[in-house]
Amino acid sequence: MNASTESFTQALPEVLVGPLLRRLAPQRLVMWLVTSRPLSLSLVLYPAGEKVREIDLAGSTRFVAIGCHAFIALVDVALDEPLPVDLRIGYDLRIGAPGAARSIAEWAPWLAQEGETLPAFVLAGRHHRLMHGSCRKPHHLAPDGLVRADAWLDEHKASPGEWPAWLLMTGDQVYVDDVAGPTLAAVHALIARLGLFDEGLEGATVADSQALYAAPETYYHREQLLPDVTSNAALRERFFGGVKKPVFTSANASNHLMTLAEMLAMYCLVWSPTPWRLIEVAAPALADQDAATYRQEQATMDAFVAGLSPCARLLAHLPSLMIFDDHDVTDDWNLTADWERCAYGHPFSKRIIGNALIAYLLCQGWGNDPDKLAPLVDAASQLLDTRGEALDAPTQDALIERLLRFQGWEFQVPGTPALVVLDTRTRRWRSERSPKRPSGLMDWEALMEMQQALLDCQGAVIVSPAPMFGVKLIEGVQKLFTLAGKPLVVDAENWMAHRGAASVLLQIWCHSKTPGNYVILSGDVHYSFAYDIVVRRQTRPPHLWQITSSGIKNTFPARLLDVFDRLNRWLYAPWSPLNGFTKRRKLAVVPRDPSRARAGERLVNASGIGLVSLDEQGRPQDIRQLDARGGEVSFPPPEVRR
Repeated sequence: MNASTESFTQALPEVLVGPLLRRLAPQRLVMWLVTSRPLSLSLVLYPAGEKVREIDLAGSTRFVAIGCHAFIALVDVALDEPLPVDLRIGYDLRIGAPGAARSIAEWAPWLAQEGETLPAFVLAGRHHRLMHGSCRKPHHLAPDGLVRADAWLDEHKASPGEWPAWLLMTGDQVYVDDVAGPTLAAVHALIARLGLFDEGLEGATVADSQALYAAPETYYHREQLLPDVTSNAALRERFFGGVKKPVFTSANASNHLMTLAEMLAMYCLVWSPTPWRLIEVAAPALADQDAATYRQEQATMDAFVAGLSPCARLLAHLPSLMIFDDHDVTDDWNLTADWERCAYGHPFSKRIIGNALIAYLLCQGWGNDPDKLAPLVDAASQLLDTRGEALDAPTQDALIERLLRFQGWEFQVPGTPALVVLDTRTRRWRSERSPKRPSGLMDWEALMEMQQALLDCQGAVIVSPAPMFGVKLIEGVQKLFTLAGKPLVVDAENWMAHRGAASVLLQIWCHSKTPGNYVILSGDVHYSFAYDIVVRRQTRPPHLWQITSSGIKNTFPARLLDVFDRLNRWLYAPWSPLNGFTKRRKLAVVPRDPSRARAGERLVNASGIGLVSLDEQGRPQDIRQLDARGGEVSFPPPEVRR
């Protein structure tokens, strides 16, 4: 801990981030937050029309130190009597001993909706409505979809029965591989302010985290600090235009986060306005071109930070479930077997990936399924029990090995319909034809486990970070690059890219004991669309709906997407013979036309959040996209087209 951190210790607020509502049920409440020290907490619940409940959280809260003045806390409380469903339940998370406790209205007044003094939640009796989205890149020019979601919830605060059962965050909740200069400067300032732990860096050109932060390449030139071509030749590939795209990192890797402290600080900075109020961020010394980029990014980041209070309010009102995609760890994560061999074959790149997984475990995964992930959290807590010293390298490496072998990031939520969240990143079906070809998003064993989770369910909502049924033309372009040996150029990862995985997936849809209705919620692609899908030549054909919402704060290049959209309509019209060459020829795929679009346009290219309402059989009654700029776009059924 440095002297500047010591001088500010007394000024730190008790709660730095949160609370975020995570896995909620009538007899169990899970909340996540970050505090500046272990706290004495109590919870007061105000169920509408029922008596007030006061709960001492001393035995229901676990603190994991991530720095000298930073602790991740998970509140996991079991209730003797179930809470009511479909009613507003106000809550107060109080700090301090009984009789002298401070109300959440005092320490985080921005978390209450307008006209209210306390935040609230609703326990839905069934999964009747779901809010979903992915790809929230802070420095993208588009407005923030979580701000729009908060506004929608505020408009419906008097109708708790209309609140979504869950906020499903389907990937890229953070971009650790694509970071703006001002964000990286804020990360470093927060690390110093909270005394987040240092670590040694084996295989790097710098000895440890402090040397990394002080290195002249640390801003806008971090690709120079990654494993080089000679030590790991396949870590970079050359593609069109003579531009290098690192296999290990994204094309925007100049500020790629590397240390565990950097990644944990990033989570704090994207979910709460409080950390930004604790730091003074000064622009580092930069060359003219980098300084110009920094100034341009600063304006965008100022707008992002201004929206963090409503984002925090949303996360304090809606229970959220989260699953990773590539940018939560690094671009092209496990895309091919060759990528895996290269990235995990070097100690530094392996450490970076592992640090991202540790941060995901503590900040996202833990709240999804606390029981299953408790042993991993125990191991992480042992690593972080440093008593102010740097992280122990052998312990850190052992934890990373364990996380890389772990098979259990996926999870299910019981209810009507069943909710199944897939891990499409760590259990891949590697290509047997070539290690350079894209791997299947899930291997045979993982697909069989998914099928078991679906057996005898009347209906199911499947959360797949990447769309199971995407735009055929774009998948065709990805296939062409794959055949040319360049799958990394276009991120050629889709469900149909691997023959075995695609075949097994189609067999699951036809299984007689799997549900008749499947709703597939996805993100990843930076545009939104909806398809109705029926399996051909079946006596009782299953019905599927592919609903994609992306991104929360990201968009696709507008002109390019318009070209793809038009060409896709022409080349893959229902009468086109090209459909016979796709793996989906056994399926009837009917796109829905968005309500606010030009004639024939099917892809919505705007940041926002998806909202889908389901009937009692799990079929979508209403599909819409809440535009972050205001307004909504609906996707009416084909028979209701304008």
